[in-house]
Formats: sequence, C-alpha cells, structure tokens
Amino acid sequence: MQQLDWIILSATLLFIVFYGVYKTKDSKNVEDYILGNKQTPWWTVGLSVMATQASAITFLSTPGQAYHDGMGFVQFYFGLPIAMVVISITFIPIYHRLKVFTAYEYLEQRFDLKTRSLTAVLFLVQRGLGTGITIYAPAIILSSILGWNLSLLNVIIGILVIIYTFAGGTKAVNVTQKQQMFIIMSGMIITFFLILHLLPNDMTFSNAMHIAGANDKMNILDFSFDLDNKYTFWSGITGGFFLMLSYFGTDQSQVGRYLSGKSDRESQMGLIMNGFLKVPMQFFILLTGVMVFVFFQFNPVPMHFNPINRDAVTHSIYADKYSKLEQQLTQVSEEKKEFNLLYIDHLNQNYDNPILRKKLISLTEKEKDIHEQAKEIIEKVDAKAEINDKDYVFIYFILHYLPSGLIGLLLAVILSAAMSSSASGLTALASTTAIDIYKRNVKGEKSEKHYVNATRYFTLLWGVIAILFACVGTLFENLIQLVNIVGSIFYGTVLGVFLVGFYIRYVKANAIFISAVLSQTTIFFIYYYTIHIYPTGQEKLGYLWLNFIGAALTVLLGILFQFLMHPPDKLQEV
Repeated sequence: MQQLDWIILSATLLFIVFYGVYKTKDSKNVEDYILGNKQTPWWTVGLSVMATQASAITFLSTPGQAYHDGMGFVQFYFGLPIAMVVISITFIPIYHRLKVFTAYEYLEQRFDLKTRSLTAVLFLVQRGLGTGITIYAPAIILSSILGWNLSLLNVIIGILVIIYTFAGGTKAVNVTQKQQMFIIMSGMIITFFLILHLLPNDMTFSNAMHIAGANDKMNILDFSFDLDNKYTFWSGITGGFFLMLSYFGTDQSQVGRYLSGKSDRESQMGLIMNGFLKVPMQFFILLTGVMVFVFFQFNPVPMHFNPINRDAVTHSIYADKYSKLEQQLTQVSEEKKEFNLLYIDHLNQNYDNPILRKKLISLTEKEKDIHEQAKEIIEKVDAKAEINDKDYVFIYFILHYLPSGLIGLLLAVILSAAMSSSASGLTALASTTAIDIYKRNVKGEKSEKHYVNATRYFTLLWGVIAILFACVGTLFENLIQLVNIVGSIFYGTVLGVFLVGFYIRYVKANAIFISAVLSQTTIFFIYYYTIHIYPTGQEKLGYLWLNFIGAALTVLLGILFQFLMHPPDKLQEV
C-alpha cells in the first residue's frame, strides 16, 4: 500500500465515525436512541436494510465464492423478494400498531414473558456470534496483508464501531449507512470496470462470459432436488425464503432498521426497495468474482491465495516440493493463456470452438489438481491450517493489480461494510438486552435518561463481547457460509414462534414454548450429525434447509402440544 491508499482509507473511516457522532450525539429518550424518533424516510430505511446485510464478508467472501464455484450462490437470495412482500404485508403493520421497540415485545403480548425471553436470548446468542464474525472477517485479511496482530485489528475495528454507535444509537447507524453504501457500491463498480479494462485488448465482455461459461462459472440455476447441493433453486426458494423471512422479520438488527420508519408505508417501501435491489446487487458482486477468474486466465495465478500458508510452506522441509508444483502451475498458466487467446480469436469470428472449450476445461482441471496437491502440503506443514483460500482471492487481486488510491478505496469498502453491519448488530443487541431483558425485569420506576444510558452501556458491553469472540474466531470453509450457518441454526425456531403468533391464534404460550425448546434442540442435533461432522463440503444436508426444518417443526409441535394440552372439545374454553 502507498501513502495515497493510507490517506484515502483513514480519511474515509474517520469521516464515518465523526459524522455519526456529530449528527446524533443529542439523543434524549429511548424512542430517539433506539428508533431514531421514527423519522427515517423510506429510501434511508432501504439503504440501511441493505447495508446491514451487506457486511465485509459479502465483499471479501462472495467474489471468492464465485471465483471457485461460479454464479450458483445467487440462488441463495431467490427467496428474499418473496420474504420482503410477506413481511411488508404481515409483520410491519403489527409491529407499528403495537408500537414496539423490539420484535420480541410482541411475543409477550401474544404469548407470555418466558416465550419473549426465550426468543430474545436465542437472538442475543446468534447475533452476538454474527457480530463477532463481521468484525473478525476484515481483520483476518488485513492482518495477513499488513502483518499486524489479528487481535489488535479486531480491537481497532470494534472500537471504531462502538464510538458512534454508543453516541447515537439507531440514528447514528442510519445516517452513517447512507455514506457507507455510497462508498461500497462506488468502489465495487469502479473495480468491475477496471477488471474489464485489464483484460486483453481484443477481448469483449461477451468473450469473457464465454470463457467463464466454458469453465462452468455461469451455471446460475440448479433445479435438481439433491439435498447434498447447498445452493439450488429449491433451497433458495424454500430454505432461503425462511432464512430471509426470519432474518428480516424477527432479527432485531433488521427490524430496528424499519421500525425507525416514519410510517407503515415508509417502512414497507424501504423493504420492497431492498427486495428489488438485493438480488441484482449480489449477482453483480458474484459476477465481479467471475471476472477475477477470467482475469487470471491471462495472468499468473498464485498457488495459494492465503499468504500466511504460503510463508509457512516456504520455510518448511516441503519448500522444494512446493516450488516444483509452482513451476508446474506456471507452465499450465502459460498454456491456458495461449489457448484462451486462441479461443478469443475464434469467438471474434463468431465460432465457439468445441475442441478449444474441451482443452480449456482440461487445463482448468489440471490446475485444480495442482492446487489440491499444494493444499495437501500445507496440511502436512500445519495440520490446523485453514487450507480453503476463497476469502483471500479478491483481496489478493486488489493488492496486486489495482492502482494506488483504488486499493485504499477498496479497503475502505471492506471496512465500511464491516462497520455498517457490526453497528446494526450492536444496536440490536443493546436494545434487545435493555428492553426485553433489563427493563422487563428491573424493579421500580426509572427515567427515560436511565434507559438511554442503560442501552448505551449494553452497546459497550456487547461491543466488547463481539471483539472477544472475533479474537478467538476461526474460518469455516469461507466466511459467507459461516455467518449464514450461524443464522440458520437459530432463525428457524424463532421464525416458527412468530408464524404461530401471527397466523395460528389458538396455539397458546405453554405449547409454543415447549415446541420452541424441542425444535431448537432438534436443530442442534441435525446440524451436528449432518453438517458439522462433514465440514469438507460433503454435508448430508445443505444448511439452508435448517431454516425450513426449524420453522416447520416449531409450528407443527406447537399445534400438537396445544391439542394434547387442550383437546378439540376444550379448545373453546382456552
């Protein structure tokens, strides 16, 4: 990194922090601090919802996911637009009518205190973990780039977020996320077009798509019913729908964003905006990763994108063997470049040469084999090393091929996304702890100022907890999957409780509480025996299905226990 990169990076982050503090330092009551005084316009709601979901993990991990596996991951988001419509029609009017500060307040009015407390605790556990991951993600990358201590970076990133979140609460999150989304999308669009500029001069975008397609990177839709496949059309429409319905409808980090809307209509318009824009945005980010793949068809590709693992091997007894593999990879890369250029010539003559396509696929498979051999060497050097390097692909490209200034901007994009998502998480954790746990159980009358200060201190507490979790976090295949797995374990049960509350009026408190406890316990067992013990991509069940199973199990068990407790002939007495 050059001095210009440091200036751009530092100026961007400091502006976000100080702007957030300056604009929102005068919150005087709970509604102002937690709900932004319900004055947020619809477009700010929409941007805030998008920024909350688009963490640093999105911009670090998603391009690497596309680089290795292609565009299929976009199917994960297919259920999102449908979920936005359902939430706008059902959830938002109820939340606004009841004038709740958190989603879980509704559950006490519909069921009882123990059900409210159970769902609040489940949220606190999964969002506390998720917020730690959003801090940890960029810290991993920057620590490998700059050689800084990983724990120190976790602390620095966490403190930056805590400063303005502590000062201004939800209003601070809302006003800063507008700037963060502008920085994020500007940086990604500039990068995309720069990648196209760096491709060979006679290569069109259409040619790039043909090369990606020849390497199976453009297989967007998978209509198979194979449960082993993580990302299919059906898992996106079902499991993805239930995940998004729970995340946007019951997760306070998102509910808090649209509860701050000026009215029902403003909140609904903000969510519909997210429904329209989210899938295209993710498609664009994945396509950027595919373009990075195409770029490396004409430029030397590293043996391994994670510099820490590379350094460990070069200082081990396996250095010579690793060096020979690098030489083989160089030869394959040169051969790939030669055949890709020839393939482009044929494409420019409107001829998609099947022989060349087959040759390109063969060379790609040969390259994959070399990479796998390299991973085996890395494991021999350090059995605990994380050999999956998907999360390092995009940052490697940024640092080695982008011009000075743009590197600083892209790092600002990554850190802005981390701060945006983490800030939403902290405000949600603090408001849920203050309103659903502390205020509900504290004795005596307390002033508005007291609860504002309590929420601030809970923000600080959860910030410290998130930083501590980030300091002990580890990679799991790749970060975009880890954060979604954590959510999928908990979201289904919580969503099931809300669905029963909204739609099945005769199920009462005791039945839903027991069903929620049993459902969550069952999900833990399913996760452990079908996914956790198969962490190498050979899962018996894609994790997205946990959302559907958890929600369905909670609903069905709730109905069953209600019938057992109060048979049909007694239901009228309940």
